[in-house]
Amino acid sequence: MGCTAQNPERPEGEESATDAVFSSLLEDTAEELYESAPCGYLSTLMDGTIARINGTLLDWLGLAREEVVGRRRFTDLLTIGGKLYHETHFAPLLRMQGRISEIALELKASGGGRLPVLVTSRVKTSDDGEPTLIRTTVFDARQRRAYEGELLRERQLAEEARRQAEADRQRLREALAVLQQSLLPAALPAVPGMDAASYYHTASVDRLGGDFYDLFPLDEKRWAFFLGDVCGKGPQAAAVTSLTRYTLRAAALHDSDPVAALSTLNTVLHERFTGGDPRYCTAIFGVMEPDPSTGTVAVHLASGGHPPALVVRADGRADYLPTPGGLLIGILPDPRFTSAATTLGPGDSLLLYTDGLTEARVGTNRELYGEDALRTFTAGLAPAGAHELITALTGLLDGFGEGLDDDTALLALGVPHPIPAAREHDLT
Repeated sequence: MGCTAQNPERPEGEESATDAVFSSLLEDTAEELYESAPCGYLSTLMDGTIARINGTLLDWLGLAREEVVGRRRFTDLLTIGGKLYHETHFAPLLRMQGRISEIALELKASGGGRLPVLVTSRVKTSDDGEPTLIRTTVFDARQRRAYEGELLRERQLAEEARRQAEADRQRLREALAVLQQSLLPAALPAVPGMDAASYYHTASVDRLGGDFYDLFPLDEKRWAFFLGDVCGKGPQAAAVTSLTRYTLRAAALHDSDPVAALSTLNTVLHERFTGGDPRYCTAIFGVMEPDPSTGTVAVHLASGGHPPALVVRADGRADYLPTPGGLLIGILPDPRFTSAATTLGPGDSLLLYTDGLTEARVGTNRELYGEDALRTFTAGLAPAGAHELITALTGLLDGFGEGLDDDTALLALGVPHPIPAAREHDLT
């Protein structure tokens, strides 16, 4: 005995609104759903002849059914490029795999237009496994193509912007390189009875450094030199560097005493940069006087907060020239600067450097390279002249790699070894 469940809240025979909707949907036949589907459908024989096509695809192409069914092949609906791709890629893959999904093709639309589509095809086989027809679903890809086109345009614009930015950066780097060179001597002058060499390592091509050096004559017998480091980077540091260099040159010509030259620079910086944007630097300033009769060079220098100069002797000793207590230049109105003196003999060299060298990070623990390591390194080079010393230190800096993250200036002043008489005879 069977029974039918009744809804106690609805009188028998009364139809709900939901039931009415479902009833109207059931009136659509499978054929109607096929014809008006939101995508295109077609079935072809194995030779490509169209056996069936839905109304949606016909509307897209602007064709009548009698123009297509039994009269055209699927490839007849394709553009020339689409037909070529179908023959060389689509059809061979379909024969091998029996199914291929979402392949981009172009159909010929009415009026000579092109319709980008995504095509999925599947081979239907008989019970004995023989292929009988090909069922194909076609999706309208115009919105997707427009989206991809917009992405491509955006990508092209982004690439063009990247190239322009790189070109701008390159022009900026070239301008910075020119400006950086203007803050340094184009070449060191030839000093009678001495060798002089220098090197400048730029940590970043995108910013100006604040390291500086110079060598110039005071009179017929004496030569002045200096090397230092301005705080900060960029245009502000470059302005201070330029001011520092020309102030020291002018001060040396007025009073060549190293302490007096640094004091004059301190006065200029302190007066110019008081207030909320203080600017200061470290520097060593010195005067040397070669003595042709003895082949030696007397050196008198002073330091303002700068790492000590290193004297590399011909006999393999390397010692720092102590200048303790020298204050930063430009901080106080009346600072104390420390002076020192030494004599360079044949084969001896004086090395000035900025702290980028000794503060480079080395080893697995990224420790500071330090003054002890520098002294040991240079002692092993003796009796190297100024040029050999700078060449070796340039290689050392290159070996630091990313551990060298600050600009570094080097200035070496040396007394050449006299050429032995036997060798002098060979040279002549």
